[in-house]
Amino acid sequence: MIEIRHKETGEVLQQVDADSLVGADMRDMRLEGADLSQQDLTGAWLQHADLVSADLSGSNLTGALLSAAHLNGASLAHANLSKVKAGGDSRSQAAMMTDCNLQSARLDGADLRYVEMRNCNLQEASLGHADLRDADLYGANLSGITAHNALFIKTNLREANLQGANLCDSHLNEANLIKANLREARMESCNPEGFTVINLANLEGADLSNARMRNISAEDTNLKHANLTNAELSHAVLGGAILRSANVTGTNFEGVELATVTMEFANFSKALNARIPPYKINLR
Repeated sequence: MIEIRHKETGEVLQQVDADSLVGADMRDMRLEGADLSQQDLTGAWLQHADLVSADLSGSNLTGALLSAAHLNGASLAHANLSKVKAGGDSRSQAAMMTDCNLQSARLDGADLRYVEMRNCNLQEASLGHADLRDADLYGANLSGITAHNALFIKTNLREANLQGANLCDSHLNEANLIKANLREARMESCNPEGFTVINLANLEGADLSNARMRNISAEDTNLKHANLTNAELSHAVLGGAILRSANVTGTNFEGVELATVTMEFANFSKALNARIPPYKINLR
């Protein structure tokens, strides 16, 4: 018999009739504020569980089922959530993880579709091959994350901190990145001919200074008022992109076709290797 106690009061919240929590059936359990730190919860069934403010730091939740669970304010720092299934086909079927601490957590291959993760701390977390389609990460701290081949399609990353994030080969199509901090982010590829995709994404007012975006596919992307100072955009595909009033000082546009790019009020005289079509030279 395993007793699960409150992290502060020591009160017994639930009892699990098993010798281990591996694969345990904990669906619908009321575990608010529970101490589940450093536990092996591999493959545990936690759907619809109340884990608000619970301490799961350092725990192994590989392959755990967390759909529709409530984890607002929970600590999952340094936890292993690889291949966890917290997402769903709609917001109502997905977990709620607002204000969670996921610093340095492993979320490789995790299903996080539609999960609400507003203001979460994901600093230095690993999200390789994770599926975050339609997830809500408004204001989240994702600085220093490693997210190779991750799916951020239609993800809300408005005002999120992605400074120094490694987003190589990821897909951010139609993502909301308004006013996001992407300083020094890697949005290129681990392979010479590969690329990251941000087609139709909204990066209005985003900070992309010193970002590495070689070969990026940014068709019809909104970069109005974005800060692209010293960014690397060589051989990027920018068809239909909007760079109106963007700061392109020191931005490298080598090999970039600018014919269909909206360039008004962006001072391309300070950009590097920009081949401006003759009919656009006098644009303000």
